[in-house]
Amino acid sequence: MGTSGCLAAARFLPQRLHVQSAVLTAPRRLELHEVDRPEPGPGEVRVRLEGCGICASSLPLFEGRDWFDYPRAPGEPGHEGWGTVDAVGPGIGDIRTGDRVGVLSYHAFAEYDLAAATSVVPLPVELAGRPIPIEPLACALNVFRRSDVAPGQTVAIVGVGFLGALLTQLCTAAGARVIALSRRATSLRIAELCGAGAMLELDDPAVAVREAMRLAGERGCERVIECVGRQEALDVASELVGVRGRLVIAGYHQDGPRRVDMQRWNWRGIDVVNAHERDPAEYMRGAREAVLAVSSGRLTLEPLLTHSYPLVALGRAMEDAASRPEGFLKAWVEV
Repeated sequence: MGTSGCLAAARFLPQRLHVQSAVLTAPRRLELHEVDRPEPGPGEVRVRLEGCGICASSLPLFEGRDWFDYPRAPGEPGHEGWGTVDAVGPGIGDIRTGDRVGVLSYHAFAEYDLAAATSVVPLPVELAGRPIPIEPLACALNVFRRSDVAPGQTVAIVGVGFLGALLTQLCTAAGARVIALSRRATSLRIAELCGAGAMLELDDPAVAVREAMRLAGERGCERVIECVGRQEALDVASELVGVRGRLVIAGYHQDGPRRVDMQRWNWRGIDVVNAHERDPAEYMRGAREAVLAVSSGRLTLEPLLTHSYPLVALGRAMEDAASRPEGFLKAWVEV
């Protein structure tokens, strides 16, 4: 049953049934377990989750790699959750029960999860009832800040998934001209909706690079943001950066070393920025900025959140996130 992509219900003694949580018991096998409801400790809050986004970085764990162990902890690897605080531990200040929050936690494929009070972001009433996967939104704002985009610049975004679409909106709003590159027609349509000035197919990377350089006046782009996390995307991005431009690595490269064209990087005198934020304070700064961006309309999420699933269908959601059928951009599970 687990290999079909849907969750299998596990049986436990009735007196131990409390809340439901997804458990990845083996590669591509997700089961819905009933576990004890977590209790918040000092400095922690418990969140009754409404939903959790599906992140592409979770797919290797779902699919299985030699270095992963199974079963995983309940709720793992869900880390894009939002919901309502329903209990607080000792020593909590401004967060109260009943507050709706975005939460940076790591076991959010479940009905409940715990998080440090310093890792939740209050959501304003303007966002009531709307799905808010705060973690990738924070990533987008942090990547954008590190990109240092200015009005009048030409920005190439290589790979238009959820992150690339958010960055397209942010760069366009900052007054830059965006060239979006993707293999998928769905992604290019969404890039156009997000304000991209040019959309290029990546089926033939050499052709796409030539056209992007033509659009950039043969000078190359002042900013190039790579959002895929694969060697071929990094190669394309490297070719597009102009002299003294900035190459921003936003894709998550997690399957081994990468090869870079250091001669090209040296000759053009470019800056290379790894935009993966690891400072918790900066991460929370991005989360707070993201809430403001969505509530003010600077970021529009509705066209980007294309597929929702019940928690029981998390396996199917993961399979779709991997295969990306036509019309798919970003999935989330509704708890």
